[in-house]
Amino acid sequence: MSTASPPSSPDPLNRASIPPGWGDTIVLLGRILIGGIFVQSGFDKLMGLDGFGAGLAARGLPAALVPVLAPIGASVEFFGGLAIVFGLMTRCAALLMITFVIVATLISHRFWVFQAAERRAQTVHFAKNVAIIGGFLFLFVTGGGRYCLDRWWRSNK
Repeated sequence: MSTASPPSSPDPLNRASIPPGWGDTIVLLGRILIGGIFVQSGFDKLMGLDGFGAGLAARGLPAALVPVLAPIGASVEFFGGLAIVFGLMTRCAALLMITFVIVATLISHRFWVFQAAERRAQTVHFAKNVAIIGGFLFLFVTGGGRYCLDRWWRSNK
């Protein structure tokens, strides 16, 4: 008769191989790095909605929808990025940002419609966005870590 305990679920951060305290610090750094890109870009778009809207129209979005979609897209990018940086509703924010990146990629990086050098450039941007989606998938699985508003919020309830 075996007295071994059943295997526990795996730690998504594999903290056994990371010095104590570093795993959550690395998750925080990752959140700041990936979310910060969207905070800056979303802020720029919010401050220049007309230019952002013109870019959307130039990419083939219907002119009637641009005045609605431009502020929505810029707001999702900015506030979703902030939620990631601060670890606020991290898993929901990660799903929101995955959706945002998919839509933005399909609008802005349609490499299949280009030729030669422009096609290669758009292929790189498309692949970069796929990698960003991968980062958000990791955040969805791991959550915000110890240093996030989610944890602070739960502990104060």
